[in-house]
Amino acid sequence: MKIVVLDGFTANPGDLSWQALEVLGEFTVYERTKPEETIARAAEAVVVLTNKVVLGRAEINQLPQLRYIGVLATGYNVVHLQAASERGIVVTNVPAYSTESVAQMVFAHLLTIANRTEHYAQQNRQGRWSENPDFCYWDTPLTELAGKTFGIVGLGNIGRRVAQIALAFGMQVKAFTSKSADSLPAGIQKADLDELFSTSDVLSLHCPLTDSTHHLINNKTLSQMKSSAIIINTGRGLLVDDEAVATALEQGTILPIVLMSSQQNLPSQIILCFNSIMPLSPHTSPGPPKKPAPASSKSLFRMFVPSSTAILRML
Repeated sequence: MKIVVLDGFTANPGDLSWQALEVLGEFTVYERTKPEETIARAAEAVVVLTNKVVLGRAEINQLPQLRYIGVLATGYNVVHLQAASERGIVVTNVPAYSTESVAQMVFAHLLTIANRTEHYAQQNRQGRWSENPDFCYWDTPLTELAGKTFGIVGLGNIGRRVAQIALAFGMQVKAFTSKSADSLPAGIQKADLDELFSTSDVLSLHCPLTDSTHHLINNKTLSQMKSSAIIINTGRGLLVDDEAVATALEQGTILPIVLMSSQQNLPSQIILCFNSIMPLSPHTSPGPPKKPAPASSKSLFRMFVPSSTAILRML
């Protein structure tokens, strides 16, 4: 049985072991794979493991031996699920390995925005505080989170953890979720999207990227939000229409502080717009791909390897 890992470096920078999978067949790990290399590298593979390498309909149709796709991440939008289903190919992901690190990232950015810590650190380096005639110095509004409304789109593992932390800050938490209102944890109010957009002081996205959530944040939904609202996207970049946000920021129709965990290849003009007036971070929440592997990568391996090994033994 041929087993291929298309982009193993992100999940395993070298100090974690693939041994449990290596013993199950002809095992090959590629650190990274370009789109044009996918078919050749996965040729005749029964099992393909991927983190961000796309396995769309075209790729799946050209891999006749393929029976199992393991996504080494939570987001599974890199796989064409319908094409896999038509072929009877099993697809799995790892839904909870990065819960703590992503929730931490949400509040790292929220507190940076609310307290303007980066701005004031720079002001202090430039001597603005030491030159100030008063002991207290500020030249921007600061936001106290207690009592504010924290809206969450998607109440899975990460969304629930973020809700817990928001409640600990004394915030009112509302969530758009498929779960019934009666089943929600204490302190979380179920809301539809219109209510969430119109009432949230902070909006955090924790839903998968699907056809229905693609560009969930767009011109229309931005127009429904408070001008002071903070949007935090630690999900897939395409949940947000970056051009719509850039336009709104330039026009001043929304607060010029919006965080996006966006797609990798943003147009340069949008990057310039974002960098001039708002934080823009890369995909760092799951932890850095370096030795030693971060806790989230170790958690991914603990969850993925036993379950995938059980599946492979049944193939």
